[in-house]
Amino acid sequence: MRAVVVRSFGGPDVLEVSEVPVPATGPGQVRIRVDAASVNPVDAATRSGALASAGLMPPREVIGIGWDVAGHVDEVGTGVTTFAPGDRVIGLRDRLDVSLGTYAEFVVLDAEAVAPAPSGISATEAATLPLNGLTALQALDLLALEPGATLLVTGAAGAVGGFAVELAALRGLQVVAAAGAEDETFVRAAGAWWFVPRSADLAEAVRDLVPGGVDGALDAAVLGVRALGAVRNRGAFVSVVAGAAPLPLRGITVSEQWVAADGSALAWLSSLAERGQVSLRVADTLPLHHAIQAHEALAKGGLRGRLVLTP
Repeated sequence: MRAVVVRSFGGPDVLEVSEVPVPATGPGQVRIRVDAASVNPVDAATRSGALASAGLMPPREVIGIGWDVAGHVDEVGTGVTTFAPGDRVIGLRDRLDVSLGTYAEFVVLDAEAVAPAPSGISATEAATLPLNGLTALQALDLLALEPGATLLVTGAAGAVGGFAVELAALRGLQVVAAAGAEDETFVRAAGAWWFVPRSADLAEAVRDLVPGGVDGALDAAVLGVRALGAVRNRGAFVSVVAGAAPLPLRGITVSEQWVAADGSALAWLSSLAERGQVSLRVADTLPLHHAIQAHEALAKGGLRGRLVLTP
C-alpha cells in the first residue's frame, strides 16, 4: 500500500510517498481503509523533528505521518465486537511510537480509538473531527467550569478553538472569543457571547467585558501570559500545546491538554456533527501524493478549516 513517511527530518519536501506492507490487525484492533486524513500542525511538528527533539518520539528509521482518519473498516481483530467490515468510522492515531500514520491507504487502530462516522457527512468533513474535537472537549473537561461560568477561548476561529466555542456553548458557558476581526461572524454564530479582536490588548479587553476576569481560559492560540492576564485570581487555564503553558500566577490552576484517543467521546462528537451542533470545516482537499503541497499550504497559515488528504 501507499503511505506518506519521513526518513529524515526537515521541511515539507522530506515527505515521501512509499510502498509499505499493509499493516496487520492485532487483538482488539481494527484495520481501516482510509478515505480521508486531515492535515494538522502536529503533523508538521512530527515531520520537522520538533516532537523528536522534545523527547516525545522514539528514534526510528521510518516515521509515519497523520493522526485523523475517516474511512471504512476493512478487518477486525480478535475480540472486537463493536465494529464489522464495511462500517463507516472515524478514529484518532494518538501513539507516536508506531511506524505508520493515517496518511496512508490503510491504518490499524485500537477499537477503543474508533467511533461510528457521522451519518450524512462526507469522509473529508468527518476526518476533521477526531483530533481537534477531542482536544477541545478534553480541554474543557480539564477546566471543569460550571454552567454560567465565563470562558475565554483564544484562536476561536481555528480548528480547536472553533470546536471549543461550540462545545462550551453547549455546556452553558459564557464565551469570550478572541480571533481575527474577519472571524467575528463565525465565532458569534458558534455561540460566543462576546468577541475580542486579535489586535486588542487581550487582558484589558476581556476585563472590560467581564470585570475581574473570566473564570477560565482555553488557550488555543498559544498566547500564554497574554491570555492568563484575562483570568481571575484562582481561575483555571488550559493550553492545548505541550510546553506552552505559563506559570500559575495568582493562584490560577494551569494545565496542558495532552489529547488521548477516546472512542466513546468521539462517538458523542460524531452525534453532535450529525445534528449540526459542531461545524466540520474543510479548507481544501488534495490527493495523498500532494502531501508536500498540503504541508506548504499549512505553513503559510490563514486557513479556516483543515486540509484533507484522500488516498
